[in-house]
Amino acid sequence: MKPLVSLLASALLAMPLWAHDLTVGDLTIIHPHIPQPAANAMAAGGFMVITNAGATADRLTGVESDIAMKVEVHESRVDENGVGTMTPVAFVEIPPGGTVSLEHGGYHVMFMGLTAPLTEGEMHKATLIFEQAGRVEIEFQIDPPMMMGAAMDHSTMDHSTMGQTD
Repeated sequence: MKPLVSLLASALLAMPLWAHDLTVGDLTIIHPHIPQPAANAMAAGGFMVITNAGATADRLTGVESDIAMKVEVHESRVDENGVGTMTPVAFVEIPPGGTVSLEHGGYHVMFMGLTAPLTEGEMHKATLIFEQAGRVEIEFQIDPPMMMGAAMDHSTMDHSTMGQTD
């Protein structure tokens, strides 16, 4: 019994302190997080990994949160000329038996019109909306700020009017 306890303790100690995940049905949401933006930021990017252990696909169709006036799922792309774009998407498909990473330079959650500064170590509630799994309550952890040049920094971008029509 003692070797089993030692093995479990070692495994727990080896896990990153920031890792958190949630399993709902066939989906597992791994470490939803937001790198801490600048104190005066109007926007921030949210990231996570979603795995689907089921036999059928599911789709992430939306995200809700009180930390921003508007929350959308976006995709970043760079074309053959090196021009980067970021556009909202209607859904992100999570294939059966597959994994999708919402990460810098690809799919991500865009929080636009932040309602307050986000501070490293905080946890903020959000709801992921899936076609099959329905509404899934999660918490985004505010991680340390990104190092300059590591990836796209959303903190200085003004997304307050993105996608709005008059």
